[in-house]
Amino acid sequence: MPLITGHRIEEAHFYSKLVTRGNFKSFAKSLQGSAIESVSRIGKHIVVKLDRGSLHLHLGMTGKLLWNVEPGNYTRAIFRLDNGTLIYDDIRQFGRVSYSDKLPSAIGRLGPDALAVNFDSFFLSLHKHHCSLKSLLLNQRFVSGIGNIYADEILFAAGIHPKAKASRLLKRRALKLYEEMGRILQTAIEHRGSSISDYVDSNGVKGGFQLLHRVYGKAGGDCERCGAVIKRIVIAQRGTHYCPRCQRP
Repeated sequence: MPLITGHRIEEAHFYSKLVTRGNFKSFAKSLQGSAIESVSRIGKHIVVKLDRGSLHLHLGMTGKLLWNVEPGNYTRAIFRLDNGTLIYDDIRQFGRVSYSDKLPSAIGRLGPDALAVNFDSFFLSLHKHHCSLKSLLLNQRFVSGIGNIYADEILFAAGIHPKAKASRLLKRRALKLYEEMGRILQTAIEHRGSSISDYVDSNGVKGGFQLLHRVYGKAGGDCERCGAVIKRIVIAQRGTHYCPRCQRP
């Protein structure tokens, strides 16, 4: 977020024990006066590097960062900077906001970013796993940054059944999966993500990638590619959408 890089946190306030663990006052005191040196994304995690320690944010399912808006009923943290206010909103409170003098251990356990991993590493790691491809794509230790929506769309684009075994995937099909992973994620970024319920970006603008969904949320409808009925099953406790004709095991 270039808006906040180079600026200073003047004060912080926290309102949710589910989102922010530990003592609110101590956390706020640690941040007060800190200068923001950089902001980076690691998978689904956002790391704000300060001149002393790091602020770590994980948006979970419904978290969002908003710039210069009024706090609302679902505001869980407020960061007042010398150039504006950053709000963390989260209806379901599955996200996390924390501070430490080093990166959290959860980040150290993440796999390579899905947009940065090279194919050889991707293919080698793929064949070490005997689970379904859908569950593997959701495993942040395999590659980080893929959520449920994008796993479904990637598998459809690659023409691969979500229950297909990762270790059995031939190299040519793995290459197709790898290429579609990069293409789908890059396209989603360009369209500011998917606004399924209340998701908006930091400026309060809804994403547009949901308009490009081809299987996610379309169970019972016709596949735009072949006309078969899109099905929904559950894999790794997540709703999974696929075309039974285009995506054969």
